[in-house]
Amino acid sequence: MQGYLGIDVGSVTTKVVFLSKKGAILWSTYRKTMGQPIWVLQSALSDLYHELTPTVLGVGATGSGRGLASHLIGADVVKNEITSHAVAAIRYYPDVQTIVEIGGQDSKLILIRDGVVIDFSMNTVCAAGTGSFLEHQASRLGLRVEELGTIALNATSPVRIAGRCTVFAESDMIHKQQMGHNLEDIVAGLCDALVRNYLNNLSRGKDLREPILFQGGVAANHGIKTSLEKELKKEILVPKYFSIMGAIGAALLALECEVKATKFKGFRIFSHHLISSSFYCDGCPNTCGVMEVRDGNEVIARWGDNCGKWSSTT
Repeated sequence: MQGYLGIDVGSVTTKVVFLSKKGAILWSTYRKTMGQPIWVLQSALSDLYHELTPTVLGVGATGSGRGLASHLIGADVVKNEITSHAVAAIRYYPDVQTIVEIGGQDSKLILIRDGVVIDFSMNTVCAAGTGSFLEHQASRLGLRVEELGTIALNATSPVRIAGRCTVFAESDMIHKQQMGHNLEDIVAGLCDALVRNYLNNLSRGKDLREPILFQGGVAANHGIKTSLEKELKKEILVPKYFSIMGAIGAALLALECEVKATKFKGFRIFSHHLISSSFYCDGCPNTCGVMEVRDGNEVIARWGDNCGKWSSTT
């Protein structure tokens, strides 16, 4: 079975997809990175190999860990998340004009006109507009993050929670609980606070035209979707593959570039005991931090040096 591999390594989750030569999804996975991206990638590739035994024609990598994935597995195309999410969105919704993407540690707003990205903004500083904020607050409330959306939809009078900062939001939530507000109204207020934070940080007067797609793992939360529709007074569409759109986009980019000979290092990588480490090069004043991955005594990947002194030796 021939096709293209798309890998999206984020700080919280790792997504891997395998597409046919025509772009159909043949296999996909969405799993927690858990601070162990190498192990998670090995595990995903092992599952893919044993389930499909595919022939990889090309590999695309994206996400905050795209450099790691590229060096470890061998990627033919390495692109940022903005490009990858836009490519996947346009594939399924050719007339899309706005993409709202909320991930575990960052969030993005992408504007598209006539199939071209014309503007974007990212929030990588404040956690109050991301999935990690929701997960932390759910844990504090004794809930699974997956439960928040359903609970929020049962609210009758959502409370107003200060959402500009995670610290203030948590203090405000505790205060609202102490006042006696019910759980449903507090959770709905939490969803509203995340959406306000997202829009305050990223929209800033931008023209958010429909169709608007909601992508990223947080799109599974119906409470956030409802809050977005309430704030924007517009319909929000959630794609079928909302949680893996970045990986799909990476695979489509590999497909579209018509790779002649893939750099993919093969599925043997999943069965090896890989060890990662780092060191600083003292060859010049730059003092580059170099990452290194070994398979036993063999160095299979190095990156991080500006001049190529170390990376060119693998």
